[in-house]
Amino acid sequence: MIFDSHTHLFGPGMVAGPTDAAIKRAWGPDMNIEATPEQHGRNLEGFSGAIVLAMAAHATGLVVPNEYVAEYCRTDPGRLFGFASVDPNDPDCVGKFEAAVRELGLKGLKLAPIYQNFYPDDPKHMSLYATAEQLNVPILWHQGTSFVPEGYLDASRPAMLDPIARAFPKLKMIVAHMGHPWVDECISLVRKHPNLYMDVSALGSRPWQFYNALVSAAEYGVQDKLLFGSDYPFFGTQQMLDALYSINDLVEGTKLPHVPEDFIEAIIHRPTPEILGLV
Repeated sequence: MIFDSHTHLFGPGMVAGPTDAAIKRAWGPDMNIEATPEQHGRNLEGFSGAIVLAMAAHATGLVVPNEYVAEYCRTDPGRLFGFASVDPNDPDCVGKFEAAVRELGLKGLKLAPIYQNFYPDDPKHMSLYATAEQLNVPILWHQGTSFVPEGYLDASRPAMLDPIARAFPKLKMIVAHMGHPWVDECISLVRKHPNLYMDVSALGSRPWQFYNALVSAAEYGVQDKLLFGSDYPFFGTQQMLDALYSINDLVEGTKLPHVPEDFIEAIIHRPTPEILGLV
């Protein structure tokens, strides 16, 4: 099993406003992020499946409807697990989330404070997390940095999730990208809470940061808390696999520690659907 715990769909017009402007500023005026169901399927060829994320980030122009994700996931329900997204600033977010799970068959919730402009630990959002716990579905958080100027960077540190984990100890949560650049803070968070995990998605694009993150995770003994993921289409599933297998090339011939091979293999072959209760 090689399961990708972090992938996106971006159909026509779903990346707009501040996010689109920031992408073009970062990567050039001709850069367009697109990930249609057909492209997503090709990316997953040879892999056992993936989590596919919706996004309700109206504040920054990143809007991928729950229905769009659910329709795609219904084409291959044994391999594709859709996560809903709702805007926590929407007064009806709890009802929309519950409908996405009960009516659309989505299997989790995607939240991203730096794109949705909300503070995770604000008491007014606790009913949303309580609903996730009651429905027994996980939350995947983008709890880390982004290049979008309008986003709330101060809302995006991994430690912001600590009061949520304490309030809802049965709720499974995943922190994307190991909470970069606050990797050690993220490691401290998931080590502290039995039902918290982190994924390695997109970190292959920064090999030195990725190497240090994995060494730190090994030293803290949180190897069982790391999930394989890519962040497709920003980073392909095969690209991420190659990045993991080559991580020790950076320190070959030095006295720096190697990331243990069994540690790498465990990340790659982790049974994420079973761990998160998706099956």
